[in-house]
Amino acid sequence: MDRDSNLVATFWEGDEYVVLDQLELPAHKRYLRLKSPSEVREAIVMMRLRGAPLIGAAASAGAALAFRGAEEPVEPAVFASVCASLGSARPTAVNLMAVLDEMRSFYDEEVAGCATAAEQFALMQRRSLEIHWRDHDRNRRMAQHGVDWLRRLLPDKRLRVLTHCNTGALATCGHGTALGVIRSLHAAGLLEQVWVDETRPYLQGARLTAFECAEEGIPHTVITDSTAAYLMARGQVDVVLTGVDRMAANGDYANKIGTYGLAVAAGYHGIPFAPVLPLESFDLTIADGTHIVIEERADDELLVFNGRRIAPAASSGLHLGFDVVPHRLVTAVVTEHGVIEGSIDEENIRTFTRRHAVADRA
Repeated sequence: MDRDSNLVATFWEGDEYVVLDQLELPAHKRYLRLKSPSEVREAIVMMRLRGAPLIGAAASAGAALAFRGAEEPVEPAVFASVCASLGSARPTAVNLMAVLDEMRSFYDEEVAGCATAAEQFALMQRRSLEIHWRDHDRNRRMAQHGVDWLRRLLPDKRLRVLTHCNTGALATCGHGTALGVIRSLHAAGLLEQVWVDETRPYLQGARLTAFECAEEGIPHTVITDSTAAYLMARGQVDVVLTGVDRMAANGDYANKIGTYGLAVAAGYHGIPFAPVLPLESFDLTIADGTHIVIEERADDELLVFNGRRIAPAASSGLHLGFDVVPHRLVTAVVTEHGVIEGSIDEENIRTFTRRHAVADRA
């Protein structure tokens, strides 16, 4: 899917949805061939594919696979059940439900009346492909907006960027969100160094972001999550860029656990801090971050490493998948339609998203 990289997280091949198993990276590139909605759901739950934009796009494929091989046209109740199951896979990223809502509308308007399941599948697969390409193209646009903003903000300087988790080609349908901006900075000769948070406990930074940077020849160094604030204190970080799983109407946003601490440290040290996200990741139905459901994952993901328990058997663990950054700690919000600067608040965000919402669905 990514026309600028050898890294492709998912793609359609015939009537199968092919997924790069991210649990195997960086040691192995192993692809899974998914043939049903339940297989797509399991891949999302197990984090074999992850990243808010990619989860949404994959949900479109899962919805389309409900029609694969069906002998009779798929009825509305059956399709609604499939979408409900896919929608429950992970609760925090809003892209999942946004895309499923889109697929339900498309089914109602274009697909429900088809004479055969084969016709239905062809239409649904085509819509899924369009959603994948749309994500890639908007990532390229938001990357350019991010580069232009940073050129204005920090002129005549090659930047040292700190990022958290993975927000590149492996988390999207190509190029990436925050890592997409970094890729474009590198291509423009404006990047000196990427500091890659390891992102405990799943190590998406150390395993995935570092893998992408190595594949692309982007200069990078992996650090422990606890190193980031001290690098800021030493003046070795110029800007922090992160992805977003869900942004509330006032600009509060959820991202991978550890992002809030970075925002606090960046604010204390006067370092620009910017989330990078498509309009699809805004959730204007919630006023602020207190309404974002935070996924709590199994504590074994925290207490077991490489198959070996690293804490006493009597110890329990708390593995929150995400935290919430308050809008007052955000310098700017980078989107595919431009950058929201100045006051990051509900009035500005609603005005901006309302202005561009129609274009985003075109």
